[in-house]
Parts: sequence; C-alpha cells; structure tokens
Amino acid sequence: MASPAVAMRRPSPTVIASAPRPRPRRHEYSPSNMGSLCSASRLKVTALFGWIKGDRYSRTRELIPSAESYTLTGSDSEVEMKPREVSISVVSSIMDIPPADWDACAIDSAEPENLNPFLTHAFLSSLEESGSAVKETGWLPLHVVARDENENIIGVVPLYLKSHSRGEFVFDQSWAEAFHSYGLEYYPKLQSCVPFTPVTGQRILLRDTSYRNQVFDALVKALKNLATKLNVSSLHITFPTEGQFSKLKDSGLLQRIGLQYHWRNRNYKSFDDFLMDLKQPKRKNIRQERKKIPAQNLKMKRLRGDEIKSSHWDTFYKFYRNTTDNHWGRPYLTRDFFHLLGEKMGDKVMLIVAEHDDKLVAGALNLIGGDTLYGRLWGCLPDAYFPNLHFEACYYQAIEAAIELNLSKVEAGAQGEHKIQRGYLPVTTYSCHYFIEPGFATAIGNFLVHETAQVKHVINVLHDSGPYKEDILKELAPQLDDKM
Repeated sequence: MASPAVAMRRPSPTVIASAPRPRPRRHEYSPSNMGSLCSASRLKVTALFGWIKGDRYSRTRELIPSAESYTLTGSDSEVEMKPREVSISVVSSIMDIPPADWDACAIDSAEPENLNPFLTHAFLSSLEESGSAVKETGWLPLHVVARDENENIIGVVPLYLKSHSRGEFVFDQSWAEAFHSYGLEYYPKLQSCVPFTPVTGQRILLRDTSYRNQVFDALVKALKNLATKLNVSSLHITFPTEGQFSKLKDSGLLQRIGLQYHWRNRNYKSFDDFLMDLKQPKRKNIRQERKKIPAQNLKMKRLRGDEIKSSHWDTFYKFYRNTTDNHWGRPYLTRDFFHLLGEKMGDKVMLIVAEHDDKLVAGALNLIGGDTLYGRLWGCLPDAYFPNLHFEACYYQAIEAAIELNLSKVEAGAQGEHKIQRGYLPVTTYSCHYFIEPGFATAIGNFLVHETAQVKHVINVLHDSGPYKEDILKELAPQLDDKM
C-alpha cells in the first residue's frame, strides 16, 4: 500500500470531480494589484494590521490591510470587568519583535519540558537572517502579533505568504492542480508553520494570561480575515498540537492527519535496556548493524554547543548539499543558517558526526527540546559509502542520546517506514486548512474524510508490524480519535 504522503503527491479525483465550477478568475501575485485587492476587502471581526517599516519591505506594505482593534468578550471570571481591547498586527520579519517578547509566548516557563526549540525566536530568526525563509525563496514572513492595552505582546503566530508548497511536508500539490484546472490560482497562500520543519508544536503562541483562550480565538479570526483581505486561496496551519488541532476545528478549519515515526523512552537506563523490549530477531538485527560501524573503522561523536566549531558547520553544509543535490533537488537552507543556528541555539544543538581515518565523512543534525530529541538533517561526503552508517547516525545514536539526557522521545522526521524495525513507531500528525472558495472547501472536506480513514488504517497496520514484544507493542498502541 502506498503511504498517504506519497499518495497525496498526485491530483485527487475526488477533489477534482466534486469541485465547483465557478467563473474562472486569475489574480497575479504582485504588489501593484494586492493593494487594490486589500482596499476592497471585507473584515467581519475587527483586527489591527499595521504598516511594515523600512525600505526593504516597501512593496510588502501594500499587502497589509489597514489598522483596527479587537474587543475580547472576557473569560467567565471576568464578566464584570471592562472588556479588554487587543490589537492584532502583522510584521514582515521576526526581527521586528523583541526575542524576549516572542519567547514569552513560545515558551511556557511553568512547563519547561514542553520547550520546542523550533518555535523560539533564535531558530526562526536564523531562518530569516540567513536568507532561507524570506520573500526571495517564496516564504514572505507575515507574522501576526497580539498586544494588550499596554502594548504588551500576549500572542504571536509564525505566518508566511507562500508562492509554492515546497518545504512544508504536508502535501497539497493535488489541491493546487485542482484549483488550476478550474481556472483558479492556488498561490499565494498563507502558511502557519516552522519552515522546512515537520515538527509538531503550538502554532498560536500565547503568553500565560487568564484570558489566553479569548486571545486564541481572536488570533484565529484575524488569520481567516487576513486570508480574505489578501485575496489568497487558503490558510494552512500545519503540524499543530493535538489540542490546537481540536480547537481549530471549532473555528471552522478542515482537519487533516498524517503520520511520522517516533521512538519512546520507557525509562531505559541504556541502549541494551531498550533492546530487551524488542523481539529476539529484531534485537539481533540491530546489534549486527551496530557492529558494522567500528568494523569499518568509523568513530561516532556527539557534539554540543561550543564543541561544534565553525569548521564543523562548513563540513556539515557539504553533507547537506550532497543530500539535496542527489535526492531532494533543492537546498532550502543556506550555509549561513547553520552558523547562525550554532551561535544562537548553543547547547540546544547536537551534531552527531562520523569520522573515518580522522576525517569527517557524515553527520546528523539534532535539536534538543524540553523532553524530546528532534532529528532533522542527515548528509555525508559524495564518495562516502559505509553500510548502516545512516541508521547509526540518525536512529541509534539519537536513542542513546535521549536515554543519556533522560528525554521522553525521539522524533526522527518525516517519512521512512524503515524506521519501524529500529524502534520508531507511527504516530499521528495534524494540519488544519481554511479555503476562501466554499465550493472547494466542501470538496476538499469530503476528500479528507476518506483520506483520514485510510491514514488511520495505515497507522494501525504499521504499528502492528513493530519490532517490540507483544505486551509492549500493545502498551505503545496509538490512540486514534474515532470522531475525527
């Protein structure tokens, strides 16, 4: 059976067959006509969208609607209080937001185990400063900011105006083709996500206040109205948490699920402790794979923080480009990104490297969260061929590191059924989608009902093929919502 990710790369007959046939209209994505589109647009819920400062973003200003304010209804405990006024604005760069203010929304100080390093100002600003996620690469930042009456930032949303669907890991190219076949433009679209990063996390980032639920609702309404004002086809919120996924359904967004492969730490004390949870043949196979690493005169190292030098990043960039040039076809990240990441993220970065005859030949980039090790990128030298090195660097070293750091799980990135037999089981991922055209919203909604059933079936089948002993496999069984 083809995986859902692969299946969604092709046009969906269900979407195309049931889509409406409105009068064709084509709108070009250019600053000159976006201004006129915005001036004629509608706004049902009041929100404040301010102008973007600086000559660099002079054209971007025409994309930003005029300023208004939003009044919260108040929480149940505040019904007797004066209604709160909240302003919601858009900025064209995360550098326009003080790091402390952004991180106060992105990081829950009361629950440090929930730290997601990809949502920090340091990570997102590295993407922009390095020229990786910017207008020129089809990722125009339009981050949304909520402020209270005293101008304190109480909520933010990482948001981008996209001219393509690359680097998202939730495949919607078939939707774009369906739009095109009916004379409609799918791009530009709005995308709330972490660019090039299929990692689950909050997308509506809120400071801890007594009225944060009201701020959440206001920000979602502002996002939907921004989509209308910019006359884009759609708004997409990808890889939100399960909790935000459920709340976004209540706000009228379509729901979609996918799958990834994660490893869970059952309070293991060592890698061998983990292996004892596996069936004997699987345990034997992993041990044989690991033995091949020293047999090939390979030495593995896990580097963190100051241990990662500038030369390491230059070499890893070569690894990364070898991977993109031979497999992906497009390098999303610049060399500067890796240097900035190391400078800004410090000990949150772990670079797993392989040496052969005192020469670096391969590496895997990981980020360390509150309770999770996130595996992100892998690469090697063009002439490097070492059987099982990829498994060692990306999966087994990550498991050892997670056990050593007492982390709850390892997220090894998108796709790859080969991860299952190495201890990584399928888990559900989420995305939410809002379409301006009601006919297409209905058609895609109908399609998603069928796709969801297929993905759930695939998750169950893949889980049952896992390498763990039966009692442990049952304990780790996925909890799938039948109401979804």
